[in-house]
Amino acid sequence: MDLKSYFQFSKYHTSYRQETLAGITTFLTMAYIIVVNPAILEAAGIPKGPSMTATILSAAFGTLIMGVYAKRPFAIAPYMGENAFIAFTVVKVLGYSWQIVLGAIFIAGVLFTVLTLLKVRGWMADSLPRSLKYSFAVGIGLFLTFIGMNQTGIVCLGVAGAPVSLGNLSHASVQLAILGFFIIVWLMIKRIHGAIIIGIIVTTVLSILWGITPAPQSWISLPPSPAPILGQLDIAGALSLKNLSVVLIIFVMAFVDTVGTLIGLSARGNLLDETDNLPQIERPMLADALANLIAPVLGTTTTGAYIESAAGIEEGGHTGFTAVVVAGLFLLALFFSPVLTIVPPHAYGTALMVIGIFMISPITKIDFTDYTELIPAFLTITLMVFTFNIGVGLTAGLIAYPLLKTLTNRHREVPAGLWMFAALGLLFYIFYPYK
Repeated sequence: MDLKSYFQFSKYHTSYRQETLAGITTFLTMAYIIVVNPAILEAAGIPKGPSMTATILSAAFGTLIMGVYAKRPFAIAPYMGENAFIAFTVVKVLGYSWQIVLGAIFIAGVLFTVLTLLKVRGWMADSLPRSLKYSFAVGIGLFLTFIGMNQTGIVCLGVAGAPVSLGNLSHASVQLAILGFFIIVWLMIKRIHGAIIIGIIVTTVLSILWGITPAPQSWISLPPSPAPILGQLDIAGALSLKNLSVVLIIFVMAFVDTVGTLIGLSARGNLLDETDNLPQIERPMLADALANLIAPVLGTTTTGAYIESAAGIEEGGHTGFTAVVVAGLFLLALFFSPVLTIVPPHAYGTALMVIGIFMISPITKIDFTDYTELIPAFLTITLMVFTFNIGVGLTAGLIAYPLLKTLTNRHREVPAGLWMFAALGLLFYIFYPYK
């Protein structure tokens, strides 16, 4: 069997050229993760060089499995949102070590694999109400936006009792960040593919020319060794009772993100069946689960399907060959670490702000007339941002939804799977490491 037959080119009326162009487009729209993920995880104490190698390898592995086994045009990489939650909340605020967090991610990966093989994961995915799925995306988007504004210096910790305040706009780096933001959004408006990575590159080059960031000593080199973080996950520590909340929230967050992304991308690419379900959804879910087993071993955080895959789908990518192209481009990126690791916060921070734009649009799909739908969504979004903790908001929504439905005698609208999520949410608060 040749590749065209294996990937069913004739069924989807596609070609090598079309699928390759789609793969390049997807890579360009998500290549920022190579820079942004290590930069965020550095705040958790994970060294940037090895982290970049781990990011690339985990993305290449997961995306290759998605392409070859699941035969879907979806790219996989470490998740934005989860990495920020882990670095800024779990490690910096709550005080857990990154080794324990990686152990928790591995355990979640094992659970994903088992539940996927038993087809329980697909059943639970059907139980999530639309309003909560949309509110998860909105809350995470605002969370990332706040981090981006803080990283760029546009927003800083407040003084005289105010939680936050406007940053010093007279600083050259802040001005450059604002310029970089508008470069990206202008490119987006012009529908130029790769707007985010182009904006990051332009901002970084200008930062070097202005003397804010030092120029790289070389352009191409062997990738940084992942040895300092390879296999450093602490599974035993993650299994202890006091750390149960971290395992639970990582499991729930990654589960919801993956389900929402897979369904959203499939709908955009006309890959859903007549009942609005993704045929053989267990295959892409298993690819995601296996990637979550490998990622923490390599030394990076939760991985999953990327919404930026939609760019490649819009370019005509409908088969797994698109994902194979993306995986190959990630591997090529291994040898450009000297350039990739010099990107300053005021360059990649703008990417976080723009990602927030993508993620808040689903708020229009929340039913504002039904308070049993609106209030759980509201709690999810606001608590994610105002507690600076994605997990708090996510579990609050999962608990509030069935509670309000029950209090209004609408408990029949709550699927059994959602009660399971609510139980996990209660466990999260019971074992939460309060300070």
